[in-house]
Amino acid sequence: MHDPRQRLIVALDVSSAAAAQKIVAAVGDSAFTYKVGMQLYTAEGPQVVRDLIVSGRKVFLDLKYHDIPNTVAAAVREAAQLGVHMLTVHASGGGKMLRAATEAAAAANSGLLVLAVTVLTSLDDNDLERVGVRGRVVDQVLRLGALALADGCHGLVSSAHEASELRKELGNDFVIVTPGVRPEGAGYGDQVRVVTPTEAIAAGATYIVVGRPITEAADPAEEAREILGLISLRE
Repeated sequence: MHDPRQRLIVALDVSSAAAAQKIVAAVGDSAFTYKVGMQLYTAEGPQVVRDLIVSGRKVFLDLKYHDIPNTVAAAVREAAQLGVHMLTVHASGGGKMLRAATEAAAAANSGLLVLAVTVLTSLDDNDLERVGVRGRVVDQVLRLGALALADGCHGLVSSAHEASELRKELGNDFVIVTPGVRPEGAGYGDQVRVVTPTEAIAAGATYIVVGRPITEAADPAEEAREILGLISLRE
C-alpha cells in the first residue's frame, strides 16, 4: 500500500449519523476507511454503514462478534450484505466460532476481511490475571492469534506492543490492525497499551485506528495529514 491513506482508519466513535457525517466531511480525502463501532451502530443501525459505503468510503465494522458459531455466522452474512470491508470477531470465541465466521464471509463476499480481536488495548497483565488468564498479555495475544489464523481469519487486532512479536512468531502473511494509536503528546483516554503512529507501523501494523486525536481536533483534516506523514516516514 503505497498511499498512506490506505493504512489509516478513522474511528467514528460518536452517537449520531449527523456527527459522523460531519467528521467524514471534515477529514475529506485524508482518509478512505472509517470504523463504525458499537456506539454509532447501536444509535443509528446499519443505515449509517450503507451511507458511508455509498459515499465511496470503506467501512471497518468493529462490533466484535462473540457468540455461538451459528449466531456469529448469521451476523457475518448480514455484514457482508452491507458491503463492509472489514469486521471483527473475538478470538476467544474459539475455533468453531472463528471458522463459522470466516466460512460465512467467504460464501457471502470473498473480499471481506475477518479480523480476530486478541486482547483489548484497555487491558494489561494484571487485568488478565483477574479474569483467570495466567501469563503476560503478549503470550495470550500470540496464543489467540495462532488459533485465529489457523481457523481462517485474515488478520488480527492487537496493540502494536504485540505486533512485532506476532510478525516474528506468525509471519507476514496476514493483516494486523492496531487500535490505541495516539500521536506524541496526545492523551491516552481509556487505553493502556498505547503507541504512536510511527511506532505502530514500525512494529508491523498494516492499519492503524485513530479516533479522538483526529475527530476532536480543531482541524481534523490537518491532524490526519500529520499522521499520514508519520506513516510515510516508516514505509
